[in-house]
Amino acid sequence: MGGLFVAIGDSFTEGVGDWEPRHPNGVRGWADRVAKQLSKADPSSRYANLAIRSRRLAGVVEEQIEPALAMRPDLISFYAGGNDLLEVRQDIGLVLENYTRAVERLVSSGAQVLLFTGFDVPLHPVLERFKRRNWAFNDNVRQLARRYPDSVTLVDYWTWDVYHDRRMWDIDKLHMNRAGHRYMAIQILNILGVRHQLEFEPFGPRERLGPVQSVSRDVEWLRQWVLPMFGRRMRGITLGDGLHPKWPEPFLPADGMKKTYRKRRSRP
Repeated sequence: MGGLFVAIGDSFTEGVGDWEPRHPNGVRGWADRVAKQLSKADPSSRYANLAIRSRRLAGVVEEQIEPALAMRPDLISFYAGGNDLLEVRQDIGLVLENYTRAVERLVSSGAQVLLFTGFDVPLHPVLERFKRRNWAFNDNVRQLARRYPDSVTLVDYWTWDVYHDRRMWDIDKLHMNRAGHRYMAIQILNILGVRHQLEFEPFGPRERLGPVQSVSRDVEWLRQWVLPMFGRRMRGITLGDGLHPKWPEPFLPADGMKKTYRKRRSRP
């Protein structure tokens, strides 16, 4: 598979959780890994990634879709809406309507569109109501995949039981870690029918926690990650403020991503 792969969206696609200081914004992620394998299958393959962490659906639509389509991609991945689902006050019907219009615009471009369901992340009971929104979101994504079978490729993240293992997740429990991103890349390449060299490294034994340790970790997680997240939202601040897209222009991953980034940083 040659051509141009463009990835758009939020932290999921930017690569948050797969920390790598030698990549732009300090992250690697599944999209970079997919692009690298596409380039090994065809060195002429190009790649761009406009995703920025914390972007809500409206931001992705307004800032990323048209610039991405202007590049004339052959394959475009679209994952957005997860941050909207975590809003305290949110009209889920409006989110789904806007998501549907965005997918229709992507499909109309003639590119192959990669869509994702959202995983049923194990949440603390205080966040349980947000899961019901995720279920409605996933139903909508699947309906769109059925509506456009020739244009949409579905990555049904929801159904992958391996992600029930907390060793696939970063410390915030909301973003995949390096193992999670690597597994995601493998599955996407398999779905696309692309031969690749990635292998999933088996985990070691699970860490066993007693009741007191489990409660202590939950309390620390709420204090360190959940409360600050909602605090930022109330103040209108996001972790993506001041960040730029990782790979704003198409380039050849076959030339080396780290090398490309070093060259970009050295420009005056």
